[in-house]
Amino acid sequence: MTTRPGSLLARLWIYQAERFPVLKNGLLIAVFASSGVTLSSVLGRRTLPTLAAYGCAAFIAFGLFFQLRVSDEVKDAEDDRRFRPERPVPRGLISLRVLVSLALVVALLQAAVAVIYAPRVLALLLLVWVWMGLMAVEFFVPSWLRERPLVYLVSHMLIMPLIDLWITGVEWLPRAGVPPFGLLPMLLLSFANGCVLEIGRKTWAPESERPGVETYSSLWGPGQAARSWLLTLTVAGILVWLTGASAGASWPMAAVAVIAFALASSAARAFIARPTVAAQHRLDTSAGLWVLTSYATLGVVPFLMRSLR
Repeated sequence: MTTRPGSLLARLWIYQAERFPVLKNGLLIAVFASSGVTLSSVLGRRTLPTLAAYGCAAFIAFGLFFQLRVSDEVKDAEDDRRFRPERPVPRGLISLRVLVSLALVVALLQAAVAVIYAPRVLALLLLVWVWMGLMAVEFFVPSWLRERPLVYLVSHMLIMPLIDLWITGVEWLPRAGVPPFGLLPMLLLSFANGCVLEIGRKTWAPESERPGVETYSSLWGPGQAARSWLLTLTVAGILVWLTGASAGASWPMAAVAVIAFALASSAARAFIARPTVAAQHRLDTSAGLWVLTSYATLGVVPFLMRSLR
């Protein structure tokens, strides 16, 4: 189907390219969802579920991350209008009304898929939506939160283990009714990896900083922001190993964590030594590659280790 210039589909295509790249995000979300479903079955000592479980987890997870993007558009609308007028919403490419309507349509589809797959998983999905709604209104204390960036970060990154709990629930809820023993390190890893992504994308070179745009590098200085990112990366690396250990793949996942950490941390050291725009982009890219590698290997290595026993 072709679209004429200025049509809604054409504008949505431009929007996704700028604010929610479907292919890039889709790959990371698919790996994240598949890893959670597989690891849950390994931890529970069960066979892999059907492809329907993977499809349900990936589809609904993708919708959740899209809804998070729309939630951010709503929450940041005034700041975008004042300080980031080039973004799609303030420049008039797409309206908040259209985005919110699309997010609600996606929610109806998610609910339908959840009920068709296993009605009980809808309760966990509602829990994620409730927290997401609180995030959209900044827990009714926006000024208080913005004055406390660490509290703000923690309160918003808690959505990640909630989403991961829901993803794993696609496997354990219909089959066992309770989470498998050893799931906690993976949920904590989701929180840590969320921080790795968030701090990584908001650690900028001095020449990239803009008035009215809050970044961790502007709050703490570029060097301290990169060191904080390195600390969250260290915590994430330890949790990768602990998650692997829970699934019976301690040493293979320790090796993966050490190698991936060494490669990713070099970006932080380069940024600390010379905080240029190129180093900024390398840091952001390293954050994404770390998260992709950690989830991809956790979704494969423990399963292969179990299969070879």
